Amino acid sequence: MSKKWVYLFEQGKAEMRSLLGGKGANLAEMTNIGLPVPPGFTITTEACNEYYARGQIFPEGMPEQVAEALRTLEAKLGKGLGDPEKPLLVSVRSGAVFSMPGMMDTILNLGLNDATIAGLIAATQNERFALDCYRRFIQMYSDVVLEVHHHYFEHILENYRNNQGVHFDHELSPASLQGLIIEYKNLVEKMTGKAFPQDPVEQLKGAVQAVFSSWNNDRAIVYRQINKIPDNLGTAVNVQTMVFGNMGSDCATGVAFTRNPSTGEKVLYGEYLINAQGEDVVAGIRTPQPIAGLEKEMPEIYSQFNQICHNLENHYRNMQDIEFTIERGKLWMLQTRNGKRTAAAAVKIAVDMVAEGLITREEALLRVEPEHLNQLLHRRIDPGAKLTIIAVGLPASPGAASGTVVFDANEAEKLGKSGEKVILVRTETTPDDIHGIVPAQGILTSRGGMTSHAAVVARQMGKPCVCGCEALRIDYAREEFSALAASGETRVFQKGDLISVDGATGRVIDGVVPMLEPELTAEFRTLLAWADEYRRLGVRANADKPEEAAKAREFGAAGIGLTRTEHMFMAQDRLPLVQAMILAQTVEEREVALAKLLPMQQDDFYGILKVMAGYPVCIRLLDPPLHEFLPNSEELLVEITKLRCSLEGKTGSELEAVQEKLAEKETLFKKVRSLHEFNPMLGHRGCRLGITFPEIYRMQVRAIFQAVVQLVQEGYQVDPEVEIPLVAHVNEFRYLRRMVTETATAVMAETGVNFSYLVGTMIEVPRAAITADQIAQEAEFFSFGTNDLTQTTFGFSRDDAEGKFLGQYAEQKILADDPFIVLDREGVGELMKIAVTKGRATRPDLLVGICGEHGGEPSSVEFCHLIGLDFVSCSPYRVPIARLAAAQAVMRAK
Repeated sequence: MSKKWVYLFEQGKAEMRSLLGGKGANLAEMTNIGLPVPPGFTITTEACNEYYARGQIFPEGMPEQVAEALRTLEAKLGKGLGDPEKPLLVSVRSGAVFSMPGMMDTILNLGLNDATIAGLIAATQNERFALDCYRRFIQMYSDVVLEVHHHYFEHILENYRNNQGVHFDHELSPASLQGLIIEYKNLVEKMTGKAFPQDPVEQLKGAVQAVFSSWNNDRAIVYRQINKIPDNLGTAVNVQTMVFGNMGSDCATGVAFTRNPSTGEKVLYGEYLINAQGEDVVAGIRTPQPIAGLEKEMPEIYSQFNQICHNLENHYRNMQDIEFTIERGKLWMLQTRNGKRTAAAAVKIAVDMVAEGLITREEALLRVEPEHLNQLLHRRIDPGAKLTIIAVGLPASPGAASGTVVFDANEAEKLGKSGEKVILVRTETTPDDIHGIVPAQGILTSRGGMTSHAAVVARQMGKPCVCGCEALRIDYAREEFSALAASGETRVFQKGDLISVDGATGRVIDGVVPMLEPELTAEFRTLLAWADEYRRLGVRANADKPEEAAKAREFGAAGIGLTRTEHMFMAQDRLPLVQAMILAQTVEEREVALAKLLPMQQDDFYGILKVMAGYPVCIRLLDPPLHEFLPNSEELLVEITKLRCSLEGKTGSELEAVQEKLAEKETLFKKVRSLHEFNPMLGHRGCRLGITFPEIYRMQVRAIFQAVVQLVQEGYQVDPEVEIPLVAHVNEFRYLRRMVTETATAVMAETGVNFSYLVGTMIEVPRAAITADQIAQEAEFFSFGTNDLTQTTFGFSRDDAEGKFLGQYAEQKILADDPFIVLDREGVGELMKIAVTKGRATRPDLLVGICGEHGGEPSSVEFCHLIGLDFVSCSPYRVPIARLAAAQAVMRAK
């Protein structure tokens, strides 16, 4: 006996979603609770997968089961598929496990042919209606099954409308429709070499094959990639008796939501059309009416529909998206599914349904996708806006912004201070550009990945950023960029032109576009308060400035998990001192520059520690290589060449001034060249820098502790954590911890103020994870720097990998996710587990967290919960996402 591939609606139920697909399971459920559902049957998702496994041949026994289901329908309705007197007409629709609206194919009115059309005319006494159904069927079937593109039919249809002098399809006369049908069939024969199929059984076979095949059409594949839907689920096929909303004025069709999907308001929301089929509502040929209008036109039907909507929402305990048809005054329910909604609506609906007693708090927390909260925290582009897309890059930092194009950080700073809105466009950003990033509305780079300098800084500041937009060609000399569109057209944008960037999608858009402002509602705050009751993980923020720390507190961060001291060195008033320190020839010269930097650093730490009084603040000592604080070698070489060329013709003091400047630039160039490294990510940075130049770390540690003393004297409770980066060997940590302890003891002795502090390290290289038991003998806390740990585990350079090949890795299914966005559990995660286990075996009270950008990504947060970390830390604007994800991790682990 062959496997069961086909289920009548009355044989299924809601729990069979994985087998019957979402649509099929819901049609079965509605049938079984007594709602008016046109009869039908579902071909399972397993049949689809078997169809592909057999080389696109139907599974053994499936055609026979389809024929048996058809016979059951025919007996139930007293009609027959292909019966010229009482024809049975059906729709054939896809139905994936997860809703994929519009991604796969649908066919209506199947069963019509030159013989059955007469039976439909006789049964309905409506020639025009029957002919219109036939011409729609030919067009839809030919497009979906026979691959004759619909625009050929639309061209013929437009000619008929023009010849008859009408604007709408429903105004065409029966004579025009008869002519259309003839021309449509002639077109099919011309394009395919075969007549349009007249056998309804052949029609049904072709339709089912087409729906199965649509599972792997381009738009379905892209949709699954975007929404992380597995490719191996397959689609079900739903064959359902046709009901018609286009038989006259007592007929209608529509779509409705049980609540407003944009706002979450508890009000019936949707549209309908009198005398129309479902495709007319979405095609835009006629303007649908608001669903409230149905109450006036068909009050009894509206009342019944309203009650059904209420019952369905209570039954499914979720907002429903419902399709319906009214045929000759009778209401039919064609579909219900959990409705798609905006983030704002999702939050409001979840909180409201708890208040209404429909769902629990736990269910409410699981109803909201953490990533969708981004929509509530940043400005976003109005979904209804018409956009001219210039190019698409990586969505590096969410939010949207418009402004004039500038290519220079100094100019961005100048224009920004004068009140002009600018978008800073660079090949890539460096620490030197920070003063231009701060006033810019958004950042656009042609190189770099999701964890590049521009991306990290923009996320921390809450600014939109599009990185790695390789379609751009930036010409600094001409102050312009060109973009190669998909059409092959090249467009050029110059300094001062207006563009917009959408950091949530990676789109770069021509001109200024309408924006929607973020709004943190009472429901938003309520939902996150519930999340805090359930989560075990602490949530901190990465912040380098007091204002960033304040924003983090506003979003609910309970501490700072990472303060990058190098970002403080990038300010324009400090950079000359930092460069003087780097260029110093002796320790004494270096310490002179460091002495000037110390009070500045102390002020920095004082501000952040004060904002976070009562909460821990983890301050990482200098991490990047020194060359990052010096000018680009290529730019320096250009300057030197220009200065040499300008010597000619100059005399006296003017010549001396140029020579002096030339000597200065040449000295700087030599230093830049001497600091050059083939692979700086693995070079002279982090603790290695602190060991070779201990005076730098000593200055930073003194600045931290002097700020602590200042705050203690003012009555504040402060909890500093000193973090030593890039430790690979316990001896590195031991050497630098001794220096931290000596400095702390000295500051206490000088000030007479005692204070507590922790000293720990970042786990960023595999050796540190593997020898965590040794390092934990000295370290009081670990913080996983998963950006670098991912690089060193995979052997990837993150900027090169994201810009060059990780996209292809995702397309080819080599990697399921970009490991710099979603934590790699099997590799990086295993190293983390080793480090946690070994570290706590040595020091049971070891504090362990994560401070890479993974700390705000929901799947990664869940993994951190599962392996027993104490906290996650992320950019301030991802703190709410981490709070919700941490709560969901607890519930999913039950």
